[in-house]
Amino acid sequence: MKRGISFTLGLILWLPTFALPARIVNAKQETRSAANGLERVLQEILTSQAEPAWVAYTVPTVMGRSLSCCSDWGSSQRECTSCRLEEKQEGSLSTTEGPKSVKLEAPAEIVVLYRIAQKQLEKIRVFSSDCELDFGGLPLIWLNEVKPAESLRWLASMATDAAADDREGRRRADGAVIAIAHHQGPEADRSLEALAAASLPLELRKQAAFWMGTVRGRTGYETLRRLVREDTNEKFREHVVFALSQSQEPEAILTLILTAREDASPRVRGQALFWLAHKAGRRAVEAIAAAIDQDPETQVKKKAVFALHQLPKDEGVPLLIQVARNNKNPVVRKEAMFWLGQSNDSRALAFFEEVLSK
Repeated sequence: MKRGISFTLGLILWLPTFALPARIVNAKQETRSAANGLERVLQEILTSQAEPAWVAYTVPTVMGRSLSCCSDWGSSQRECTSCRLEEKQEGSLSTTEGPKSVKLEAPAEIVVLYRIAQKQLEKIRVFSSDCELDFGGLPLIWLNEVKPAESLRWLASMATDAAADDREGRRRADGAVIAIAHHQGPEADRSLEALAAASLPLELRKQAAFWMGTVRGRTGYETLRRLVREDTNEKFREHVVFALSQSQEPEAILTLILTAREDASPRVRGQALFWLAHKAGRRAVEAIAAAIDQDPETQVKKKAVFALHQLPKDEGVPLLIQVARNNKNPVVRKEAMFWLGQSNDSRALAFFEEVLSK
């Protein structure tokens, strides 16, 4: 009998602990199932968790985009491989650690994390699943069997609930939007589009638009193209222009050009010219030059001159000299002279000497 008990105990000690699909260190770990509903289990945790703790799970992510382990910014640079989630680290309890070899491809999953304290949700973070996450000795409640659709619904509700005027509320909303943007599948696209609705707070809409352009590929671009054409909020359209400038879709440049020509707002046209300059290329230069010659608003012309200054010097300086020499509008010529003076280019100096010698 004793031999049987001894054998059974030895078998239990030999069995490996549950392997988490992430590299976790310095955490007091437990696991729970979300098979009966993610919202249900999260609400249970929120109701009962007075002391600080983290809740985490993984979901499939969009391919071809990766998250830095050092921040929530989407990046292809993966030098940083670990993140300390707590500013004040307590204890040195290690739990699971995965391999630390560098991966040639971005992981297929992200880790979504919630920091909870005093029965309230404090933070929402998201990381690549190959990041080493240090929880500073706090409890970690790992959720299994999370359905991505339920994750998106919960995050969307958190984004709209937290999109308040206070700083912490906006940060939680931003974290929720970032997590939504990195979920795989068309449901994430629809969720971001819903968060950009005209009825929602401007800052939340701007975040949704930004991540459409940065992460969501073709579908994100098509939504942004519609928004920049149809939305009536000038400030929001200005930000949509910026989001379009982040898109990798080739047609995004054409949309920026059309916006610079056709938008009813001089501010939006000026922003489109500014971001076109960062794209450079022949079509962008032609659009900027056309705005200087044809836009009816002097303020837009000045923005276009500044856009020339933003171009690589071999492109921008000759065009600035041409504007300063030939444009009929004295305000525009003065603006071109000013930015030539800021260029520290020998060609600009030669032009000034020519002007002063006359």
